[in-house]
Amino acid sequence: MAIEITSRSLTGAQPDEAAVYKESPRRLIPAPGERIARSRRWRPAPRWTRRNFSSRASALSGGEVIFLSVPKSGRTWVRAFLCAYFCKRHGLEFTLQPGRYNQPGFPRVVFSHDLFEHRTKGDLWDRLRGKYLVPRKELRRAKIILLVRDPRDCFVSLYLQLTRRDPNAPLELKQKSVSAMLRDKRFGVRAIIVALNDWLDEFSGRENFTLMRYESLRASPAEHFRDLLALLGESAPEMPIFHEALDFSRFENMQKLEAAGAFDSKILHPGDVRDPESFKVRRGKVGGYLEYLSGKDQQYAADVLAALDPHFGYKA
Repeated sequence: MAIEITSRSLTGAQPDEAAVYKESPRRLIPAPGERIARSRRWRPAPRWTRRNFSSRASALSGGEVIFLSVPKSGRTWVRAFLCAYFCKRHGLEFTLQPGRYNQPGFPRVVFSHDLFEHRTKGDLWDRLRGKYLVPRKELRRAKIILLVRDPRDCFVSLYLQLTRRDPNAPLELKQKSVSAMLRDKRFGVRAIIVALNDWLDEFSGRENFTLMRYESLRASPAEHFRDLLALLGESAPEMPIFHEALDFSRFENMQKLEAAGAFDSKILHPGDVRDPESFKVRRGKVGGYLEYLSGKDQQYAADVLAALDPHFGYKA
């Protein structure tokens, strides 16, 4: 198995809905009963942070698997692969909104930015209601997959999303330089690191928790996507369909389809077809932040990265 972390690897590790932003080593299968070791920094999350009193709670409920991630961690790629595979597998029309199919064998997967959205999206009333939080009972019941990416690459992609793609981002954010945004309290690299640490603190002691690294998916997509299907109960995938889904979800193909407006969801529509930096599927490059951050900003990001839990495996 290739998905990254369970009990043994943790204990042995070395050191779409349009956003409305408002200012205010290989995976090891755990033995029966074995639990993932908690981070040395572990502290229980306050109970109130897991209450969702909004109508959106229903959309975040009922999942067999819940994917949590900071924006721009690669979840659209994962979603495209899974939808391509299961739609073809069941003879259904392709969609990026698999919730429309209520069919045996078609897993219900919930994708959420959870804590990060809770802290950055909407207004005070949204946060009081917990509008963007996955309800606590759902997280107790379902499998949890935390999809992670180097926070510096996440940040750069998020910066371009806010300044080049998102029509709902406030003008104040759109006008910020990459250097200023890097240090922003809500959207900067430190906020990304805090969210990742908080998720690991909350879930790493659970048997139903898996950590997936974007960089591993990029290095070996066939191996890791096959492991992902196994987590979803598809331990013996139909290989012709599997390879077709892999090919469909390649970045180059997804960019081409996005430019042509071929998807049934606003998840995959460019801000400006003439601007490659405004595409949802932009580059997906590992270490691409080096091309956007100055030497001074790279050093700032490296200094902040020191606060990231070493179990994630990202170093300056």
